[in-house]
This record gives sequence, structure tokens and C-alpha cells, in this order.
Amino acid sequence: MKFNDAVVRVPAILADLVARGMSLAVAESLTGGRLASMFVSVPGASTCFRGGVVAYATQAKSVVLGVSAARLEETGPVDGVVAEQMAAGVAALMKSDYGLATTGVAGPGPAVGHEAGTVWVGLSTPAGTSSHEFHFDGNRESVRNESVLAAISVLAEALENNGEL
Repeated sequence: MKFNDAVVRVPAILADLVARGMSLAVAESLTGGRLASMFVSVPGASTCFRGGVVAYATQAKSVVLGVSAARLEETGPVDGVVAEQMAAGVAALMKSDYGLATTGVAGPGPAVGHEAGTVWVGLSTPAGTSSHEFHFDGNRESVRNESVLAAISVLAEALENNGEL
């Protein structure tokens, strides 16, 4: 998916959430607010978009979003379970039906034992949680942009499947 495709897709996602009477919140690490920005750029997003948390530091993931400190100690922040816990944590914090989270390594080099471009997207829905691993090539900017697109795609696919994971 290209960035412009995601821009077109976001209003449809928000309209779908409104039609279902459901809400969304996001938790971001490597994307640093870009994901939330995609949603709030749509007029009327406040109808279903509850807000977002940029939990860039590992400790913030635990303190603010309720990610298991033991899990963070064991695996570090670049982990599928961490992404799931971030998504569930932001959904609980913002009292939203859906939580969407990003965590990973934007680069330029490896970090915490993972290559640049390693990204996890977490999703929390009324049906449960899931995580999705991605590997992107390119510089820091492109990895961050691709991560936003991946998160939007994960959410869109879940909505197409009526929230089933």
C-alpha cells in the first residue's frame, strides 16, 4: 500500500467504526504520533477516535499502557506480545473498542537485538488481541511511514472481517 492509498482508506475506516458505534485509540512507539495524525486529519474523526499515546521509552509502555514490565525485561519492546499489550492497554486507557499499536526499530541501525525495519503492529478488538510482524527496508523515514501503513492495513482487514482476528 502506498501512503496516498492509506490517506484514502482512513476516512472509510472511520466511517465504518462510526456505523458500528465503535471507537479507536492508538499507542505508538517508533511511529511517534504519525498514526494518530492520519486519523485526526479526517474531519469528524472525534466521533470515534478517542486519542493516542506516544510511549517511546520502554518504561512508558509499562507505566502508561500497562505492558508487563517482566515481558519488557525478557524480550525488550520489539515483540509481538508487547504490541498486543500496548494495543489492549490504550484501548482500556481511552475506553475504546479497538486499540492499535506500533513498536519496532526505525533505524538507521539495529537496536535491542533487532535489525532496523523490524516492526510489530498490535491490535485489540472486542474479539481479542493479535500481533503482526513486518520487516521493512529503507531509511528511518520510510520504515516509520511503512509502519503507519501496515497498522492501517491491519485495522482495515480486521474491520472487513467484522473484528475477527
